Amino acid sequence: MKPLFIQYPKCGTCRKAAKWLSNNNIDVTSRHIVENNPTAEELSEWIDKSGLHVQKFFNTSGQVYKQNNLKDVVKTASREELIDLLAGNGMLVKRPIVVTDDLVLVGFNGDGYSDRLK
Repeated sequence: MKPLFIQYPKCGTCRKAAKWLSNNNIDVTSRHIVENNPTAEELSEWIDKSGLHVQKFFNTSGQVYKQNNLKDVVKTASREELIDLLAGNGMLVKRPIVVTDDLVLVGFNGDGYSDRLK
């Protein structure tokens, strides 16, 4: 299965990750995070597979996060409530996300990609 690359095309970090993937001949299935937002079920599975806390899936520098004052909500809400928030608006989700059969990478770090995807 080709890795799933979840991204927002206008995001500079996503463009850097896409370029890295292309330069390293890693063929992916690309998915626009706003047009095809991850479902609660997908997010729950990816969070478990990533080994990260659900809070790490929030785009804390994004306008939607800031405008809705989610900083305090994220600290106190249940996992299910947080996943529902993420599933409700793709712009809340940290990106890019790369999903393979056995790993989930959130955000972009060229060294991290090299270590995990090659």
